Amino acid sequence: MKGVVLKSREEAEIIKANGDILGRAHAEVAKRIEEGVKTSLLDKIAEEFILDHQAKPSFKNYNGFPFSLCISVNEVVVHGFPNDRELKSGDIISVDCGVYKNGFHADSAYTYLVGEVDAKTKTLVKDTKASLYEGIKVVRPGQRIGDLGYAIQKYTEERGYGVVRELVGHGVGKNLHEGPDVPNYGKRGQGTKMEAGMVLAIEPMITLGKRFVVQERDGWTIRTEDRQPAAHFEHTVWLTPGGCEVLTTFDYIEEVLKSKNLEVL
Repeated sequence: MKGVVLKSREEAEIIKANGDILGRAHAEVAKRIEEGVKTSLLDKIAEEFILDHQAKPSFKNYNGFPFSLCISVNEVVVHGFPNDRELKSGDIISVDCGVYKNGFHADSAYTYLVGEVDAKTKTLVKDTKASLYEGIKVVRPGQRIGDLGYAIQKYTEERGYGVVRELVGHGVGKNLHEGPDVPNYGKRGQGTKMEAGMVLAIEPMITLGKRFVVQERDGWTIRTEDRQPAAHFEHTVWLTPGGCEVLTTFDYIEEVLKSKNLEVL
């Protein structure tokens, strides 16, 4: 991982433009998330959309990862492979994607409900999304990375969830992964001091059961040890002198969900 690299307003605007492409790619995927759809089709849809906008999927061939999307269903936390599995009612599916264009990456993730999802799992998804914004609230120069992690951890653990420790958010820019690490747990006043110009990918990964995870034999897929569901949301943000600006968007996704008469959590 590269060290911390501060970004100018002009560079942040490039990342934000990429975040717009990324948000619209997510929306194209959202249109097809339904019972009976193979996750491999979702990967194809996203890749074609990104390439059609003269950009590149950040994840494709990154450290050997063979797909454009990380698609993680139910107990899979992150880094799941798209495949011929058909979605079924009751599933939840995390879609993580990145876009690279004009020298910079943008990175975001969203967890979707498929059909009729049980109440506990639906609440997990809702609370994981809310925890992302709890973390973003404390992001401003002078705060510590531990303050951000504490905000996410406190919100989720008070509700009985597990916070994955082995996987964390990260800086993002010319490289998909830069410093600093951005854990979803921590102690207030500890960790790297935030400063204007940092671009952070904040991504709570929260479990319905215990926080422990294992890696599958493919060398990528991370699932919960107890096979309880996990949810994952992610935004890329840029620190301004007075706070932060979110450079990615869920707006296009949620417009699609509303158009399909689906609940927006």
